[in-house]
Amino acid sequence: MGTVSGVLLTGVGKRYDIVATFAQHGTVVAADPNPLAPAQYAATHRHAVPRIDDPDYVPALARLCAEHDLGAVVPLTDLDIEVLAHARADGVLPALVPDPEIARATYDKYEAHLLLTRLGLPSPPTVLPGEPVERYPVMVKPRQGSGARSIHPARDAEEAAFFCRYVEEPVMVQRLMDGPEFSMDCLSDRQGRCLNVIPRTMIESRGGESIKGTVIADRELIDLGRSVVEALGVRGPCTVQAFRDREIGLGITDVNTRFGGAFPAPVYAALPGRTYPELIFRMARGEQVEPHVGEFRAGRTFTRYFWQLELDEDLRPTGRDIVDPPGPPAPS
Repeated sequence: MGTVSGVLLTGVGKRYDIVATFAQHGTVVAADPNPLAPAQYAATHRHAVPRIDDPDYVPALARLCAEHDLGAVVPLTDLDIEVLAHARADGVLPALVPDPEIARATYDKYEAHLLLTRLGLPSPPTVLPGEPVERYPVMVKPRQGSGARSIHPARDAEEAAFFCRYVEEPVMVQRLMDGPEFSMDCLSDRQGRCLNVIPRTMIESRGGESIKGTVIADRELIDLGRSVVEALGVRGPCTVQAFRDREIGLGITDVNTRFGGAFPAPVYAALPGRTYPELIFRMARGEQVEPHVGEFRAGRTFTRYFWQLELDEDLRPTGRDIVDPPGPPAPS
């Protein structure tokens, strides 16, 4: 067996930006059950694995770690974080995920609200359907899921009751925050120490995913992000979303213990040698990374776009693109 230095990324889907960035710094193995998942083609190696609910899912990942000498497993989707958390707790996988109970709570937005409240962290007033509402307007939101699916604003009790019936899954009722929304892209080490927090604005989101934003040096947001990930014992990446309400101040509306949609923001803003993929590779090699919270370049703006790959009859990339050179034009 060689030197352990590579990284396994699970559920890569369409996150080509994340996989490609990791691949610039070392061996990356992409695992996804879908042979057409585009992001796998940016990896050093790609492997089809069983579905997350298959009993062989974790053993398959463990075999890949052994075969390719991988020192870290990083999920790119919410769906397998708790599964990986149990595998890490059992010593089966070197997964950068929180403890199982934290993974379970943060996957359920109402349980996450209760957890944040118990820890003294700011969360907007939130109740279950049928419970008294402090004030309107509110947001009726699914307790699980991502991509801003089935989220509905309600101006009064009648509208809230309607949407609680209309949405065909368990929901919660949360105060509609009146103010700007922010995200904090965080990274913690294997001991749960926060390494950095990089806040950004949410200029535009589509389907719950940020596609435009600017990195900002906001001390209150940096401190909040650090407090959240260290209170929860997060390992690896975490995205904390919050609004700054005109009346109640900051309120956390989501905690995702994975990379967020705006992954490019902390990459552009990081100081040389300190992008999150580089730090994760260092952790995969067993290195101790020292915290450097608040050290980044503010003012960097990202704007995301979509692209595609052509595959041949055997689902191999042809290397052919519809523009030459591929991608955006070089600066003049």
